[in-house]
Amino acid sequence: MDSTGTRVALLRGINVGGKNKLPMKELAAMFVDVGCSDVRTYIQSGNVVFQPGAAAGEDVPALISESILSRFGYQVPVVTRTAVELREVAEANPFVRAGAEADKLHVVFLAEAPDAADVQGLAPDRSPGDEFAVLGREIYLHCPNGFASTKLTNAYFESKLTTTSTTRNWRTVLRLLDMAVGSG
Repeated sequence: MDSTGTRVALLRGINVGGKNKLPMKELAAMFVDVGCSDVRTYIQSGNVVFQPGAAAGEDVPALISESILSRFGYQVPVVTRTAVELREVAEANPFVRAGAEADKLHVVFLAEAPDAADVQGLAPDRSPGDEFAVLGREIYLHCPNGFASTKLTNAYFESKLTTTSTTRNWRTVLRLLDMAVGSG
């Protein structure tokens, strides 16, 4: 498969804690319905690897979000990255380079690049023991005490950076990259 046009969609808040149920087969069908091909899902939390169709193009996140709202009645943010962008995300993680344990790492994917002044307003000591680094449209997290206890949440970053976000653990990021470049 040619991965140059491959994209990864990251949906936030589906199939988490029994809320916003969305079967992956139906989600994949929605991508096909808007003109995407080679659609594959990964685990139940809204990860989709796909080839965008010419008709849908850059509108895939909005089209999928609208389709979910129409069909299931809830609003789901959809953030996308190209396979190339996802590779750059994997290569840029400062905590991997520093030797942090993979199971303590997460990436917050932002819909838009944040304003530099807003990034400066983030509190580095908000969640003692945890660290973050904002690079472009990603926030890299190192949560040595576990992600469940961090105060570095989507809600926090969205309120400070005024953009939509969704978070994935490091293993999921690497698996999606593997799928996006054709090994998957």
